[in-house]
Amino acid sequence: MFALSSEAHTVLIHFSLLFSAAVWSNALVLIVGAILCCNGNRTVTACLSVMGLDHDPCFTNYHRVLNRAGWNSLQAARILLGLLILLAPASAPLIMGVDETIERRKGRKIKAKGVCRDAVRSTEKHVVRCFGLKWISMMLIVPLPWSKRCWALPFLTVLAHSEAYNKSIGKRHKTTVDWTRQMIRQVSRWVVGRTIVLVGDGAYAAVALAHACNGLPTPVFLVSRLRLDSALFDPPPAPVPGKRGRKPKKGARQTSLAQRARDPSTQWLSTQIPWYDGNTVTLEYVSGASLWYTAGQDPVRIQWVLTRTSDSKGKERTEAFFSTSLH
Repeated sequence: MFALSSEAHTVLIHFSLLFSAAVWSNALVLIVGAILCCNGNRTVTACLSVMGLDHDPCFTNYHRVLNRAGWNSLQAARILLGLLILLAPASAPLIMGVDETIERRKGRKIKAKGVCRDAVRSTEKHVVRCFGLKWISMMLIVPLPWSKRCWALPFLTVLAHSEAYNKSIGKRHKTTVDWTRQMIRQVSRWVVGRTIVLVGDGAYAAVALAHACNGLPTPVFLVSRLRLDSALFDPPPAPVPGKRGRKPKKGARQTSLAQRARDPSTQWLSTQIPWYDGNTVTLEYVSGASLWYTAGQDPVRIQWVLTRTSDSKGKERTEAFFSTSLH
C-alpha cells in the first residue's frame, strides 16, 4: 500500500465513510491514479498502469469499485461540494454553472446513448452530430489565487438518457431542463442559508426552470442567455373593483429586444470590460425589467440586459441575457 501525503490524506479521508475498508483501499488507488494520468484517458487500466499495478493478478478488484461495489455517488457529490465551498468567499453568493457534455460512445452494449449535437465540433452554420452519452454537470465557480479567471469545479454529474432509450424501457423522458430542476433542488437542500446563482447557456433559458428556481425555500437566481425575439410583457394592470372573471397575468406586450437593438432612439450605456487575451473592449448595454412569457406557463419577472460589441473587424455582435433577480 502506498503512503499519501498529509495534505492529500486530509482531503480524501472525508470520502472514506462511503466505502468499506477493502473497497476504500482500492478506490484510493484509482483516485490517485486518475490524478496522475496526464494523457486524458482516465480508465481503470490507465490508472493501474500509472500506479505500477498493470500486472497485478487481482486487477478485477479495482474494476469492481465502479461496477459492483455499493457506495452512494450522490453522497460523494455532497461531500465534494462541502469541500469546494471552502474555496468560495464566505460573504458572496455561491455561483454555480450548469452545462452538458457529450461522451462519444457507440455499440450495442451502450444502452443509454443517443444522437447528440457535438458542441465542440459544430459551428453556427455547420452542425455535427454523434452517438454518445449526454452528461449534465453542475459546477461551483470560484476564484483561485493562481489564476486570473474563475474556475468551474464540477461536483455533481447526471447521465441524461436519450428519449429512445427511455421509451424502450417504458420510463418518462426527462429533458435537460427537467434534470437541472431536480439537480438544483437537491443542491439547495445541501446548502442552507447561502444565496445561489445558477448560470447556464441558452439551453437553460426556460420559464419552467425560472419558476423552479423561484419556488425553492431559498430562491435560486437564474442567469442565462435570452432570445432576441422572446415574448416580454408589462406587469398586469391593477384589478378593477367589482369586475368579474379571471385576473390578467400580464399587461401589454413590449417591444422585442431585436427591435430595441435596431431602434436609433435606444439610449445605450457604455463601459470598458476585460476581454480575452488581456484585451479591453467597449460594451454598450441597455437594461430593463419585464414579464417573460411562454405558452402554457405563467409569466416570470426577469431583469434583462441587451448588449452589443464590435470585434476587431468591425462586425457588431448583439446578445441578450436575463436574471430572475431584479437586483
